[in-house]
Amino acid sequence: MFKKFIALLVSLATVFTAVSCEGKKSEEETVTSTVYPDFTVTFFDVGKADSILLQTENSTVIIDCGEKGDGKEIVSFLEEQNIDSVDCLIITHYDKDHVGGSAKVINKLDVKRVLAPDYEEESDEVEKYRKALDSKGITPELLTQDTEFELDGVSYTVYAPQKTFYGEDNDNDFSLVTKAVYHDTSIIFAGDAMEQRLEEVMDIGTCTLLKVPYHARELDNLGEFLDNTKPKCAVSCTSAEEFDKSTQKALYERGIKSYSTCENGRITAVSNGNQIEISTEK
Repeated sequence: MFKKFIALLVSLATVFTAVSCEGKKSEEETVTSTVYPDFTVTFFDVGKADSILLQTENSTVIIDCGEKGDGKEIVSFLEEQNIDSVDCLIITHYDKDHVGGSAKVINKLDVKRVLAPDYEEESDEVEKYRKALDSKGITPELLTQDTEFELDGVSYTVYAPQKTFYGEDNDNDFSLVTKAVYHDTSIIFAGDAMEQRLEEVMDIGTCTLLKVPYHARELDNLGEFLDNTKPKCAVSCTSAEEFDKSTQKALYERGIKSYSTCENGRITAVSNGNQIEISTEK
């Protein structure tokens, strides 16, 4: 019965097309707040895959490009805005549902910087990604230490994996985890981090919005991670089959407003520096 209740609550979330998630506020904050230019994050609906675009008026960042064929959606989306360059492309790890569309993005756009984890993976998708980098003369920065940079008022910290081995056939825990801070709002993009990787970033701090790790599958320490990060809202890039009931329950019990690409289609989060407004396609 409880599972049915949770499923109903998730489906009801699609009724609301715009909900605000407030950022942190200081005790000295006055009634009026400074409104800053929009910082917009688009979560593309590409099934059980990550494809995320982060934009300000003067900067463009991409975190993952979905599977093969998904890169063209990002390219078309940017071309419609007459944008042909990307300040930074972050590949969280080399699974095909994260790196698959990257060759298209690299080939079609002027990508100025690429950040990726430092481990080896062989697949057709990775080979095409490497060839695209070579054709453009791009040397990716393979992170072994955390790195920070700022673009148009947004402060980024990209957290590198702390180990060189997480177990056989476990490259999810090599995921780069990114935190973007824009004035009083912040977003954590957790890639496909599983239990070991979540332990490494357990002290990452609080956030306004969380991109739920590992396509919202079940994780033993997800509850602890949610308690530490305290998101007001959460977005899951997932399919209906992968969106685990335990994850839905963990979000619901903590009063976290939950959105998923499988239920809501394309999801857009817009920060004005004080709060984040979520709008959905469905």
